[in-house]
Amino acid sequence: MSRVFNFSAGPAALPDEVLARAKDDLLDWAGSGMSVMEVSHRSKAFIAVAEQAEVDLRELLGIPGHYKVLFLQGGATLQFSSVALNLATQDSVVDYAVTGSWSKKAIAEARRYATVNAALNMPESDAPWGPIPPVADWAFSDGAAYLHYCANETIAGIEFPFVPENGAVPIVSDMSSTLLSRPVDIEKFGVIYAGAQKNIGPAGLTIVIVREDLLGSARAGTPTLLDYDVMAKSGSMSNTPPTFAWYMAGLVFAWIKHSGGLEGMAQRNSQKAGKLYAAIDNSAFYSNPVHPECRSWMNVPFTLADDSLDVKFLSEAEMRGLCNLKGHRSVGGMRASIYNAMPEAGIDALVEFMAEFEKVHG
Repeated sequence: MSRVFNFSAGPAALPDEVLARAKDDLLDWAGSGMSVMEVSHRSKAFIAVAEQAEVDLRELLGIPGHYKVLFLQGGATLQFSSVALNLATQDSVVDYAVTGSWSKKAIAEARRYATVNAALNMPESDAPWGPIPPVADWAFSDGAAYLHYCANETIAGIEFPFVPENGAVPIVSDMSSTLLSRPVDIEKFGVIYAGAQKNIGPAGLTIVIVREDLLGSARAGTPTLLDYDVMAKSGSMSNTPPTFAWYMAGLVFAWIKHSGGLEGMAQRNSQKAGKLYAAIDNSAFYSNPVHPECRSWMNVPFTLADDSLDVKFLSEAEMRGLCNLKGHRSVGGMRASIYNAMPEAGIDALVEFMAEFEKVHG
């Protein structure tokens, strides 16, 4: 069976080259006679893999030396709790921007551990969604321990076109669906976290990039494995890490480096998104519900003029090898997730199919 174009929001497609390399290594990794999944995380061989992955990630993102890089478990959702436990006390006020489903979940979890202020609360009304108001219009609290925002809401396809800053307040960003899709100015942030299953690797790994001055202040009672300082001092190996996911992430980092780095990724991702949005905007049959200023590069939702055709659209698309285009159940319609591993040929195939479907049913 040939490979399909997988538009899944996550776990998402991985680069073919990375999968081929992993396949070659699966039974006999580096001449060890073992799979990388069978090698001790304490062995010199795996430590070398882990260290190289961090070196490559630091190079790609330009991560300064005064930031720690953690390779953790629990998904980005566990960081909803970890951030508050590490950066805020029970008496702290923390600021959150709510722009969609993931930031709503993050703020709900933070309320368990601190006083939460919704500095931005975009109403969940019918589409269109956006634009995101400028920070001058936000309702910041005085003395906030941090400001949290989700860089890209995968469900609604809303993406921040700017980094919201509020003086010296540490910025915390959930970049699960955008990290490694383009360059990032790391020094604007106190903490960046990202689940791996979009642009980094298979599910089971979470990357946390944390500024060193924010370490060592976890509140009493914080579980040991959620304490950033503990994990930083142990090289992310206070317990057995997700070794296979870490290894796979390292292969992805190397693939990105050999594919033009983040500048190359940004150029390709911008071109892919632009091509798909143009096909939608130039049609009377398809529409996108997000204001152009905050449209996501990674997740493109769209609706058909007649939603009774949704099932037919999805069925025929899948027969063409265009898979996982169904929109999230909370918003309906379609959603094309076009992360790094989605080639431009996948966008071309989707655009061609959309035009043919419109010609017949429009």
